Amino acid sequence: MSVTLAVDAMGGDHGLVVTVPASTALLAELPDLHIRLVGNADLIHSALAKVSSEIRDRITVVHASEVVTMDDPIEVALRKKKDSSMRVAAEQVKEGLAQGAISAGNTGALMAISRYVLKTLDGIDRPAIAAVMPNQLGRGTTVLDLGANADCEALHLLQFAQMADVMARAVDGVNNPSIGLLNIGEEVIKGNQVVKEAGELLRQSSLNFYGNVEGNDIFKGTTDIVVCDGFVGNVALKTSEGLAYMISGFIKEEFGRNWLTKLMAMAAMPVLMRFKKRVDHRNYNGAVLLGLRGLVLKSHGSADQKAFKTALRRAYEGAKNNMVGKVADAFKVAQITNPNDHLEAGSQG
Repeated sequence: MSVTLAVDAMGGDHGLVVTVPASTALLAELPDLHIRLVGNADLIHSALAKVSSEIRDRITVVHASEVVTMDDPIEVALRKKKDSSMRVAAEQVKEGLAQGAISAGNTGALMAISRYVLKTLDGIDRPAIAAVMPNQLGRGTTVLDLGANADCEALHLLQFAQMADVMARAVDGVNNPSIGLLNIGEEVIKGNQVVKEAGELLRQSSLNFYGNVEGNDIFKGTTDIVVCDGFVGNVALKTSEGLAYMISGFIKEEFGRNWLTKLMAMAAMPVLMRFKKRVDHRNYNGAVLLGLRGLVLKSHGSADQKAFKTALRRAYEGAKNNMVGKVADAFKVAQITNPNDHLEAGSQG
């Protein structure tokens, strides 16, 4: 089965300079992949001028006359820019012309547009951005929300946990995934009121709730899933990226101080390259907007070609494995209900 992805070619900090080369590079590796590049048709055709005919035959250019900028308010992106590359890409999924859409554009706008165009799964109030972050166990920790919902209620955090639990079972094959609630301490009494209420809901649920976890537990791999609101999650994500950059910079600086350290660097090169690969956030780019009736991935706005290609590959794998369908089916099997039922059950107890 071939896979078709709709790419917002104009989104992000770099636009066509990144999206087109990344798309053609992945097309060269995956013969069953087709891509619909959405954006200014003239500019896209110009960017494709030197692309081979074999690759070009698997690219469809879809014109969109507008672009959602990184600074556009959600209202502008949703109500005024109805022919934006971001929106048209999402519409490709709705119309069945693509099995997934990806954009490096404005996160809030992408979530709002995707919710409006594709709608959410039954019982989900707010979709969340879910991504895998590396941990020391060699497998990833799924963290959500990473920026879609800055302000959340306890019920939303419970829904995030439910969605991630189903995704881990249906897509990643993790049996009974453990769930941690990101907090400022492991004790039940720690945290603000929302986190305390979310912890109570999670303890009342049928989920495999480990309890409160702290930021370092993400990288320890203490739990399979870590749940938090989008404000905290985005800060944690960007902090980890910044730390990785800093450590890599320090290592490069120290090994380049003189001829002796440069010789030592040559001897240590295999170890350094493995280290770089393990901490390079570009290898983990591509977050799922979990909870929608269609596959949508968000790439980092500052993604370079390598990072955007990683996100494209994740979208391809999600579409190839029918991720949305499996999650929807698993929701039905699990009979996940409105989280208000947990509150009612708790009050009756």
